[in-house]
Amino acid sequence: MGKRSVENENETLTPLNKLISLGQKMVSEIKEGKSPTFQTVLRSKGNVIYDEGVGYLRLGNKIEKRTFVNVGQARKFMQTVAIASKCAKFLKENSHTSIRGLFYQLKFSLGEDLDEELFSEQSESNPLIEDLEVSLNVKREDLNLSTDRKGVVAGPLVLLDKFGGEEIEIDCTKQGRSGWMIPSDVDNGMEFLSIDADYVLVVEKDAMWQRLNEDKFWKKENCILISPKGQASRGCRRLIRKLASKKLPVYCFTDCDAWGWYIYWTIKTGSMNLAYIANDVAVPESKFIGVTMRDIKDYDFLSKLTIKAKEVDIKRAEEMLEYPWIKAHKEWIEELKQVLRTKQKIEQDALQGPRLSFVGEYLKEKIEKKKFLP
Repeated sequence: MGKRSVENENETLTPLNKLISLGQKMVSEIKEGKSPTFQTVLRSKGNVIYDEGVGYLRLGNKIEKRTFVNVGQARKFMQTVAIASKCAKFLKENSHTSIRGLFYQLKFSLGEDLDEELFSEQSESNPLIEDLEVSLNVKREDLNLSTDRKGVVAGPLVLLDKFGGEEIEIDCTKQGRSGWMIPSDVDNGMEFLSIDADYVLVVEKDAMWQRLNEDKFWKKENCILISPKGQASRGCRRLIRKLASKKLPVYCFTDCDAWGWYIYWTIKTGSMNLAYIANDVAVPESKFIGVTMRDIKDYDFLSKLTIKAKEVDIKRAEEMLEYPWIKAHKEWIEELKQVLRTKQKIEQDALQGPRLSFVGEYLKEKIEKKKFLP
């Protein structure tokens, strides 16, 4: 997260001390007769760049500065300070809430005779939380803010969860049919106790994860089986990043269409919206295991199980062909162009066509023969 911090020179400060430091700076500016300011790195798409050196999307160096004594900026400035103040309170109390809960904490009238609220919609508070993350070089989870849990895990991974005054050991080999639900914060109060896996397999759909979990694929192949249940949440991507940092190979398995493939690319290079935390969530070393258009030739039965691509699928494939980080790979250009030529797509569920257990055989063969896309 290096360049996204502009407010703090000392990155060793705790999140609470960073908030206090921000407040002290504003007070000092007022005492000097100046307007208090808030400065952050601009999060607009125009300041998002693909860094080939690191292999993910990150923010550039454009800066946004807000001052209180500015009619156009005063409301946002005041709202940002209110969010910072609430987060400091949560940290002092060691209490957590959702970003929805924070919104309701700050949804109040600015005066008895004023028909004006500090926040009227959550769409106002969400981007300001992100501004605070960038400015302080923290994640919102570090500010005791959370979102809905999303994603499940099974496999040889044991974690220690320190939460609510308790310490609970979570063995992901003993979570039954449901798996361990990934929380939004996998950093604070969460640590790996043991990892005894050869690789991480990320499966797009929960239904496919359940199929593989029932077959105990993770046990037979000694892997950690994760489903983000569609597009991966921040917590899920952060967990995958942490596992990759333990030198575990990461393989992604999605539908064969632009939407499934983009789930893979979001895990691999990060996204424009979260470019400011790409260093914490992107997994540029991950590989794509399937499903590919090439599979239609390699597995005869798939030619009878394709689905006609819709206009929205075609348009998304055309958009992906324009992304520099994707069109740098000839293998992906060929896959996307084949979608445009044939107007076909394949769901990962189609691999259950011959027999329910075939999907496990398919994945095992792909991994053994290293049939990956970059």
